[in-house]
Amino acid sequence: MPRPVYEVTHYINGEFVKGGNRFEIRYPATNEVIGTAPEGTPDEVDAAVQAARQAFKSWSQASPSARRKVLRAFAQAIREHHDELAELETLDVGRTIRDNKAGYIRSLASTIEYYADLAVTAGTEAYPMSNGYLNYILRSPVGVGGLILPWNVPMLLVSWKVGPALAFGNTVVMKPAEWTPLGAWRLAQLAHEAGLPPGVLNVVHGFGPDSTGEYITKHPDIDLISFTGESATGKTIMEAAAKSLKRVSFELGGKAANIIFEDADLDRAVKVSVDAAFQNQGQLCIAGSRLLVQRSIYEPFMEKFTAAARELRPGDPMNPETTLGSLISAEHLQRVTSYIEVARQSGAAIRLGGDRPDLPAPFNQGNFLNATIIEGLPPQNRVCQEEIFGPVVAALPFDTEEEAVEIANGVNYGLSAVIQTRDVGRVLRLSNALNVGTVWVNDFFVRDIRTPFGGMKQSGIGREGGTFSLDFWTEAKTVCVSSQ
Repeated sequence: MPRPVYEVTHYINGEFVKGGNRFEIRYPATNEVIGTAPEGTPDEVDAAVQAARQAFKSWSQASPSARRKVLRAFAQAIREHHDELAELETLDVGRTIRDNKAGYIRSLASTIEYYADLAVTAGTEAYPMSNGYLNYILRSPVGVGGLILPWNVPMLLVSWKVGPALAFGNTVVMKPAEWTPLGAWRLAQLAHEAGLPPGVLNVVHGFGPDSTGEYITKHPDIDLISFTGESATGKTIMEAAAKSLKRVSFELGGKAANIIFEDADLDRAVKVSVDAAFQNQGQLCIAGSRLLVQRSIYEPFMEKFTAAARELRPGDPMNPETTLGSLISAEHLQRVTSYIEVARQSGAAIRLGGDRPDLPAPFNQGNFLNATIIEGLPPQNRVCQEEIFGPVVAALPFDTEEEAVEIANGVNYGLSAVIQTRDVGRVLRLSNALNVGTVWVNDFFVRDIRTPFGGMKQSGIGREGGTFSLDFWTEAKTVCVSSQ
């Protein structure tokens, strides 16, 4: 059955706009062209911003209950189109349909509902003074937000950003990553059908520099920027935003350490470690791409880990039996494999993988790479320091807790880490010592949307989740009342 050709549009002021210059959309698993999307012009971005500015006047004044009604209808539409959205995410990203149907799409709806409820139920502080004065805090939406999305988990990040922004009364202009426009486009359609007023949500497609992304970050009527992506891009956006003092929230790159101690449950640790290294083909900022294993169990653990990684099945991402999808693009595949070559030139041993799988047509034309395990590199090597963003893990032995912490903290990133041990005291010590925003213990990527998510060092600025998103998307105003 032939795959449909998608003619993606902008979504501006409640209308679907075809736009002018168009770029190709390719399915990462085959590199075939499956549609086109428009590249936003300065005028189209400005139209979206002005629509958002106009819509803000009424949306910001609507009651939280009224906004919740519309957002709950949007969430219900997501649930009703579960399988369709799962397939679009696979076409966008190359991630397996198996993973997309294992709770991923359902989490979008529950996240949007959570923020819609939080906007209704959230209270504010009051501080009575001994001299009879009363201070109380009001919260109001900030204004128009610019949302710039990554390509690795695009629909998930729509819910993480659009959910709180709209629930707390802001309006937005959103730019999906140029490699993954399908999901955001379809979600805009569902939001439209759910009754979201014109201008509250706007979607403009395009690229970053000298294109839609830059037009958004530099637009004088954008009040906030929420960006998820590479650290270098975050620095560029911060420089542009500084000129008009835009509020920014950045979730950037990572180089997470997954630390396995000798008292860990090895079978569970293997399962968690395969997930941490190879979920979404390693294209996660939180990926456990540095595997730190205590020397006393290094070889027994690595034998089990290698055997489990070898069982991953690359191939057609739409096949429910496939467990390893494709990388996002041919360019990214080349970048990831260049790090494997760096490892070889540095004298590393490739314990597993390092090559492309032998797949039948048309998947032999896709961006596939076998799960790769690298050994024998020092922690200071580029492969152990830089974010690779692929199914590549570097294994590093250690002896003591102190050494593990030193290696784990010895990178420019500080987004997340995994600790695998049965020792509660060790968990407490290391959780405090690791310079990261999230520590998972004996598991990976368990996300409670009520908790803060973000990074230290060059992994970001600010936090998303729960009341931390409330802080970003609202202005706090103190009212001081005299009793006289």
